[in-house]
Amino acid sequence: MSDPLKTPVVRHSPSNGPTSPDVWGIYEPDTGSIQYICADPKTRKAALIDVVWNFDPKNYRFSTESMDQVLDIVKENGLIVEWVLDTHPHADHVMASAHLKERTGAPNAIGALVPDIAAIWADLYNLPDAFAPTRDFDRLFAEGEQFSIGELEVEVMLSPGHTLGSVSYVCCDAAFVHDTLMQPDAGTSRSDFPGGDTDALWESIQSILALPPETRLFIGHDYGTKERKEPMWEATVAQHKSQNIHVKDGTRREDYIERRQTRDTTLALPMRILAALQINLRGGRLPQVEDDGNAYLKLPVNRFD
Repeated sequence: MSDPLKTPVVRHSPSNGPTSPDVWGIYEPDTGSIQYICADPKTRKAALIDVVWNFDPKNYRFSTESMDQVLDIVKENGLIVEWVLDTHPHADHVMASAHLKERTGAPNAIGALVPDIAAIWADLYNLPDAFAPTRDFDRLFAEGEQFSIGELEVEVMLSPGHTLGSVSYVCCDAAFVHDTLMQPDAGTSRSDFPGGDTDALWESIQSILALPPETRLFIGHDYGTKERKEPMWEATVAQHKSQNIHVKDGTRREDYIERRQTRDTTLALPMRILAALQINLRGGRLPQVEDDGNAYLKLPVNRFD
């Protein structure tokens, strides 16, 4: 029998009415990432959120099966891609943003504080002129900014902690909350990367949990648990408030912060981080090819504990 955590999975979370989006979640097993399609059921306009450009860290080779799968679902359901969105510059996978922009013609976007994240990593890579988010993304969304997917309104919520510039996208009764919460039985995401902050993550999660209780929360990753051997990625605000093992109702801020920071000290860097950040801060583009026609990545040595 195949391992569900090592198998691509697609699930449809249907619209709850005319002001509720259809959502498809597409699980990418190599990184435990969840990619999303958020669509207006009336106009069939859609946004692609946090889609993966597959990267093999053993052989440093790229492939497109995940973005191909997402675009196949778009085609099968008669959707029109209106936006290519990312919630933050991911540490564990390479974003497909630039490729999807080219393939769909839709503008790509991310949060307005990504230039601040780029400055941190430009120093770590000693690449002072490498990253220019205003060049590589069509929109940098600020806290509270609004845009639309078809006739559905989306509000941008700044939700730092995992990174200093992460954003969540709240589309009616669906919120894409990336690396803040995990599933209720797994808790929350880490906050120890450069620019991360556990206090900020707590505040971001409290803002997310202040959304209406029926709001569907779609998370960025799932790795299963000792008891649960299949990937999951959707739960309501009410379910998180009653069941989330890190932040359910009654949890004290200081207890959460101590628990999260203690856990983070045991975690190694993600396998793909030093390649992924160098590409993601270019909007999912490789560095410029050199005189031999090949692109090269630069990896910092002895910069992390």
